[in-house]
Amino acid sequence: MSQIISNPNILGGKPVIQGTRMSVEFILGLLASGVSQEEILNDYPHLKKDDLGAVLLYASRSLRNEVYIPFKKSA
Repeated sequence: MSQIISNPNILGGKPVIQGTRMSVEFILGLLASGVSQEEILNDYPHLKKDDLGAVLLYASRSLRNEVYIPFKKSA
């Protein structure tokens, strides 16, 4: 997970893939909207499959030990 860094001088300190200005948030948004890993790698050839794995691992670890509040279903 060393590919993910946070630097206050890059994107205001958001976690990014090292050597890029590609934020974890941006990559997660692409994946959440249905863009495949293959499409991301084709569209951003400077990224590697390991970078995408690091993004997912970072997201997973950032949710550890969180307190979850159940959402009520709306009518």
